[in-house]
Amino acid sequence: MTHYRAIWISDVHLGTAGCQANYLLDFLKHNEADTFYLVGDIIDGWRLKQTFYWPQSHNDVVQKLLRKARKGTEVIYVPGNHDESARQYFGMSFGDIQVVEEVIHTTLDGRKLWVTHGDLFDGVMQYAKWLAYVGDSLYTFILYINRYYNRVRVKMGLQYWSLSQYLKHQVKNAVSYIADFEHIMAREARLRECDGVVCGHIHKAEIREIDGLLYCNDGDWVESLSALVETTSGELKLIYWTHIKGDPVEEAEVISPSNTLLPTLEATT
Repeated sequence: MTHYRAIWISDVHLGTAGCQANYLLDFLKHNEADTFYLVGDIIDGWRLKQTFYWPQSHNDVVQKLLRKARKGTEVIYVPGNHDESARQYFGMSFGDIQVVEEVIHTTLDGRKLWVTHGDLFDGVMQYAKWLAYVGDSLYTFILYINRYYNRVRVKMGLQYWSLSQYLKHQVKNAVSYIADFEHIMAREARLRECDGVVCGHIHKAEIREIDGLLYCNDGDWVESLSALVETTSGELKLIYWTHIKGDPVEEAEVISPSNTLLPTLEATT
């Protein structure tokens, strides 16, 4: 078990076939933190509205996070666009998990990092949301192909490999979009008088300096299988969990809505 000052994860997309819940469960099993940030798109409300998909492993992720909160880990949830319905609960807690609009994390060396999902500063999401829905459908199809391809790779003892990440890096417009997003987030962090930003949303893990500010993206758990961490010595780094260390969790049958834990969580102010 490795202990960190803080762990950030985002874009888990529970409720979709592309979610790598088994890898995430293994990551949660082997890593602890004083503070655990859920930086949006943890549950994919968009996809669940169309088709209900909720394997036991997705339920297990929710249980694992709730258990960490009960045992004393500060768990802070910053909703994103795919779980935007949770934004109506800002200032409330669900099973000791705090729901907030945004939050400031102070590193060991005193730097202030603004933590937000990032969709509110994405021009496509704000001015052409229909395009985001179209893109999401295409993205889901690519993940469907990638899922079966990686089953073969795992049987061959190879690491997880992301087709969608590869395509993003090959398409000039996608690369330009990512670069624009990164600069916008750094600018917004400066306006908030912070030393940097931690976000998700674009599924591209990154730590770099932009115009004198620290830009950190924790990636996702459908493509990158990544998390951002702050070590006990104050170092910020990315972790890629492309190999399961413990016994893998078998993919179970989809469970019915009445058996899920989510509706039974009690909110407190």
